Amino acid sequence: MAGRIFVAGATGAIGRRLCPLLIADGWDVTGATRSPGKTAWMREIGVTPVVVNVFDERAIKAAVIGCAPDVVVHQLTDLPANLDPAMMEEARRANARIREFGTRNLVAATLAAGAKRLVAQSIAFAYAPGTPPFTEEQPLNTEAPGSDGVTARAVKSLENQVLEAPLMGLVLRYGRLYGPGTSAETPPAGVALHVDAAADAARRALRQGERGVYNVAEDGGSVICDKAKAQLGWSADFRIS
Repeated sequence: MAGRIFVAGATGAIGRRLCPLLIADGWDVTGATRSPGKTAWMREIGVTPVVVNVFDERAIKAAVIGCAPDVVVHQLTDLPANLDPAMMEEARRANARIREFGTRNLVAATLAAGAKRLVAQSIAFAYAPGTPPFTEEQPLNTEAPGSDGVTARAVKSLENQVLEAPLMGLVLRYGRLYGPGTSAETPPAGVALHVDAAADAARRALRQGERGVYNVAEDGGSVICDKAKAQLGWSADFRIS
């Protein structure tokens, strides 16, 4: 067996593609969701489900400790179905709360459980204005007004928490997702990423790569992903057959 892993956000767009890959690789997977109605799918594929809210500090700590994981994966988001434009302003605030406060609780739970590695989802479309393509070293758009600034500051908080924790923290800055279980079947404009390739990047980061930030997106967009290709052996062409 590859080891034990705790996947926070196991029934999200990436989590639903990632968990079957982990089971096939031999991991003992515990998957977390807020919704009791989503546990049946996890049981069917061999994932041990746990219903927990990441904002409940005691509950998430108990859940992660109970798993005794070698690795924790942070795939938590709070987005409306089909990215409904009428709900996106509220969703950006909810997502920012997860990135800041949810991450804080999950990092604390990871440390309490003694896990040595944490892989976290971030985004590759929050860079400050400049001349693309952007590398991981370039600044985020934290000074932007309105919801763009709220998002970028929350992303920065998430990334700092993961990278400053006393463990091996890897942050994957994903492009805008498309494919099964997302709001788009074809690549969106700008920085795009198929959801299967996103899942494969997380899968690879469980075993490969050093502490740091990795752009993860398709070529031809506004970011350079050479680091993920070199250190994780990742390719945007990966698809689940």
